[in-house]
Amino acid sequence: MSEQHNFDLVVIGGGPGGYVAAIRAAQLGMKVACVDAFKGKDGGKMALGGTCLNVGCIPSKAMLDSSRQFHNLTHMFGDHGITADNAKIDVKTMVGRKDKIVKQFNGGVAGLFKANKVTAFHGFGSLHKGNVVKVKAHDGKDVELKGTNVILAAGSVSIELPFAKYDQKHIVDNIGVLDFESTPKRLGVIGAGVVGLEMGSVWRRLGAEVTILEALPDFLAAADADVAKVAMKEFKKQGLDIKLGCKVSKAEVKKNEVHLTYSDGKDDQKLVVDKLLVAVGRRAATEGLLGEDCGVKLTDRGFIEVDEHCHTGVDGVWAIGDCVRGPMLAHKASEEGIAVAEMIAGLPGHIDFNTVPWVIYTEPELAWVGQTEKQLKEAGIEYKVGTFPFAAIGRAVAMNETAGMVKVIAHAETDRILGMHLVGPNVSELVHEGVVAMEFKGSAEDLARICHAHPTLSEAVHEAALAVDKRAIHKQN
Repeated sequence: MSEQHNFDLVVIGGGPGGYVAAIRAAQLGMKVACVDAFKGKDGGKMALGGTCLNVGCIPSKAMLDSSRQFHNLTHMFGDHGITADNAKIDVKTMVGRKDKIVKQFNGGVAGLFKANKVTAFHGFGSLHKGNVVKVKAHDGKDVELKGTNVILAAGSVSIELPFAKYDQKHIVDNIGVLDFESTPKRLGVIGAGVVGLEMGSVWRRLGAEVTILEALPDFLAAADADVAKVAMKEFKKQGLDIKLGCKVSKAEVKKNEVHLTYSDGKDDQKLVVDKLLVAVGRRAATEGLLGEDCGVKLTDRGFIEVDEHCHTGVDGVWAIGDCVRGPMLAHKASEEGIAVAEMIAGLPGHIDFNTVPWVIYTEPELAWVGQTEKQLKEAGIEYKVGTFPFAAIGRAVAMNETAGMVKVIAHAETDRILGMHLVGPNVSELVHEGVVAMEFKGSAEDLARICHAHPTLSEAVHEAALAVDKRAIHKQN
């Protein structure tokens, strides 16, 4: 018979939604358990942090930074008078650095659990009737946890195509693409989304020929069209071969190569690559999560059904992050985790999806918050727009990073900011001016009247806000 332990809250999933919820609940005085199945690369030990920390956000940014340093050394430093002969990169060292960073943060989360007295269980958790979580632990012991409340934060997994099964050697997902032992000569990517563009950029900078096949006819359809247009132009300059409207139908591994067949809307085409990254999106990781008697329901798209407060309809059972509706973003999951922990404690908690920022960490970066022009047109909302290029910003010119722009969209009558869209250097940081302004119901006029330091990249935000009313100083209106 399994051991049973009682808790005020049991969280299934130790990713950025689950571990944050567990810590916040512990801060609020609850007795908390967190169940997580992720195994580290060092012998299968517990590796808290979920996909984001282990094989997503953090390791990909580490490799983006390494590859950017190498690219700048070999392509950009000459403009600064810096030369380096026969520059090389050791891919194994780069991957090792990435692993070291991941392990450091795994330990950081474990340390936070210890400091906040959160009990961690390493294994697969499943929810059953009466808020019982059965844990199939990796050490072979079965444990039962009884929670007054349960938060489901199981996250998501990569979608696998039936004709391109992962072998993590030739055909890889977001995990395998982080662990190549050397730079492939030819890398194929199915999907021009965040993972495809970021990891395509990493290996392109290191010398791979990268071909990205995107099924949709529009590039980055979720982003503002003006921002996407600028980004596409820059990516092509960098040598990323992005083919739109291309549907892949076959991927065969032959003699250490991957042979692809795809349609470009006219004819069948062939492509041969050494490695293939499949990055066509992610699905909720709900397999084995819900016992038949638990009462929690799934939507027709496989997400856990919740209301606007992340409640499943079953007493004491909540769900957050990638396994529920809304954007699959680590920071969205964290905010939901905090909100739910606070609601369980009787405090107010909410998250506004309209002010959740999006970022793609390519070069240049893309970031946005709020609505696009297309969305506003479809909704019949009158608006006005201000834009400003980084090419006219002194700091950007000094950095030799002039590609891109900032775009502010405001309501035509009230001037309230409805969206901010950016492409350029460090826009992953600049977008938060828009987030804060929108959270405080700010207007373009508010941003325009705030003094911005000179010379900074943030001046582009200031000038774009001024441009909404055609009064930008450093460009013709």
